[in-house]
Amino acid sequence: MADLRKGLIDKGDEVRVCYARGATASNVDGLFKLADDWVIKMQSLACKVTGYTYECAPASTNRLKKIVNSWNPDIVNIHCVNASSINIPELITYLKVREIKTVVTHHAEFLFTGGCGHSLNCVKWKTGCDACPQFKKPGSQLPTSYFFDRSKHYWDAMFAAYQGFTNLKSTCVSPWLAARVAESPFFKNVEVSAVYNGLDCKVFHPYNTKRLITAHQLSSENKVVLHVTPNFYSSIKGGKYVLEIAKRLKKEHPLWRLIIVGYNGDGSDFPDNVIPVRFTKNQEELAEYYSLANVTLLTSEKETFSMVCAESLCCGTPVVGFKAGGPESISMKEHSRFVDFGNMNDLYEELVRMINQKKQYPIDINQAVLIYSKESMANNYYNLYHSF
Repeated sequence: MADLRKGLIDKGDEVRVCYARGATASNVDGLFKLADDWVIKMQSLACKVTGYTYECAPASTNRLKKIVNSWNPDIVNIHCVNASSINIPELITYLKVREIKTVVTHHAEFLFTGGCGHSLNCVKWKTGCDACPQFKKPGSQLPTSYFFDRSKHYWDAMFAAYQGFTNLKSTCVSPWLAARVAESPFFKNVEVSAVYNGLDCKVFHPYNTKRLITAHQLSSENKVVLHVTPNFYSSIKGGKYVLEIAKRLKKEHPLWRLIIVGYNGDGSDFPDNVIPVRFTKNQEELAEYYSLANVTLLTSEKETFSMVCAESLCCGTPVVGFKAGGPESISMKEHSRFVDFGNMNDLYEELVRMINQKKQYPIDINQAVLIYSKESMANNYYNLYHSF
């Protein structure tokens, strides 16, 4: 959002950003925090107790309405308004009644489902959610609800809110997600397009990796596989598959190394060819790790985009992973390979096959910048806004 805001301002637009979570921005024009942290926490508790996870945020929703009323913007762009942040059906209805031109941007799936961030293999969202199969299940993509499954209520409320909204367009962070949104009855007869998330290509580009080679005592014989994750043990991120790959590499390619950046465990279950890195000190160091690797490994079950994929390609490193929706639809096809989810043999074989591609078929970094840069993202949104 910060990159998009700056890009639009640079093009001459006036931008205000409203948000509910995070630090209060001081001395920054055009940034509005919608409620104090304690208010958001109380709203969050109400969501969890009542089950109305997207409809128990009166304070922040009313604050947002007041800002819109006072400023009267030409366009409102709804991004990732998570549970307890905004009453989503109420907001959409309000914008519809006010006849304000609106763009709904999908970073996840909860804006066209019964509330889940990823519907996985469920297709109830196409006809009407109820009896959600993810309710209270391990690894659930539903917001926490202690007692009640409100998926039918939320789906019905969202359907009603979207009906008759003529000043509406929808963007998605990948072509895969756009295809799903186009199937939703919420967005029938609504223009749906894909606008990729953008990254800072002045940070994510090929780096000299001598420092990391020395730090991890690597040699030219040590091919490097990289896995980057915010939560290694989350079921949807597929950490267990990374361990399977590591164990097979240890047997068949004992000199290769697998580096896990973002690892949040004690490493007791790792073979000795795995190098865990709990965190990087900044984005530049993360880009160094991408530059160091021969290939980046993705094991998520579902991703609507995959910033890891974009960052790796911008740093010159090819990608191998499971078909997870977003990644295979946004990647540079000649520099990535994706196999059916859970097919470990195919994943391993593609990984071994791609390990030398970085040197044999270097990535055109200029092309990667055109696809994934924050400047391209801002330009695409600018053109969309000015097409109303």
